[in-house]
Amino acid sequence: MSRFYVPREAVEGDRIVITGDEAHHIRDVMRLKAHCDVVAFDGTGNEYAGVIRSIDPRSVVIDIIRRQMPQEKEAFAITLIQAIPKKDKMDYIVEKATELGASRIIPVMTERTIVEWDRKKKDASVERWKRISLAASKQCGRLDIPEIPPVADFKALVRNKSEYGLSLIAALTDQAAGLRRSIAGFKKGSVAIAIGPEGDFTPKEVEAARSAGYKPVSLGRRVLKSDTAGLAVLSILNYELSE
Repeated sequence: MSRFYVPREAVEGDRIVITGDEAHHIRDVMRLKAHCDVVAFDGTGNEYAGVIRSIDPRSVVIDIIRRQMPQEKEAFAITLIQAIPKKDKMDYIVEKATELGASRIIPVMTERTIVEWDRKKKDASVERWKRISLAASKQCGRLDIPEIPPVADFKALVRNKSEYGLSLIAALTDQAAGLRRSIAGFKKGSVAIAIGPEGDFTPKEVEAARSAGYKPVSLGRRVLKSDTAGLAVLSILNYELSE
C-alpha cells in the first residue's frame, strides 16, 4: 500500500486535502487513482489509512477510514551530532540515521572539516537533507521525521553544559572509555553522540566537549570512517538501550 507524508494542517476532519509537490508526487509519480487505498503520516506520530476520493490537477482528496494515534515513545531519544564529511556522504548518513531512529541529526563544522561552505550552501544542504530524511521516513515506516537544524559550529554547540541525559563524543584518544561501559546504567532519556570528521576531532574540541559534560568514547580497535562511525553507534545504542 502506498505511504506518503501530509502536513498536519492538511488533515481536515475526516478528510485529507493535499496540494503542491506531494499532490504532484501522488498523481504524476506514483500514478495513483481514485479509490486507491493509501496510508499517510503527518510527521508528529499520527498515521491515517484512507481511500483516495478524488484527484485533479490542483489537489488530492483522501477520505480517512482509520486513524492510528501516536505510538508510545521510545524510552530514549538519540541525537546524532555529525561532522559534515566530504562529497555527498552526509546524504547517506542522514538517510540511514533516519532509518535507525535518530530523533535529531545536527550537522556541524569542525576544525578539521574538509568542506568549505558559505551560508547559502549550508542552507541548501539542510533543505536537501530534510527531503532525504522525509523520504527515508516514508520508506521505513516511521511516524515522525528527525529534526535537522541549521549547520552549527561544533565548539559553539558544546560551549554550554550539555542538554542531554547522556552525552558522548567518539574520539581517538587514550582517555576514551569503551562505549558499552560508558552507557552502562543508562536506559531512559536523551542521549547524544558526536562524530568527528576525517582526521577526528582536535584535542581542543574534545576538551571543549568534555568540559560541557560529554564523555569521550572509543568505538573499538579499528578506526571507522566518519560516515561509518555514527551509523555504527546508532545501531549499538538501539540494541543496548531497547528493552
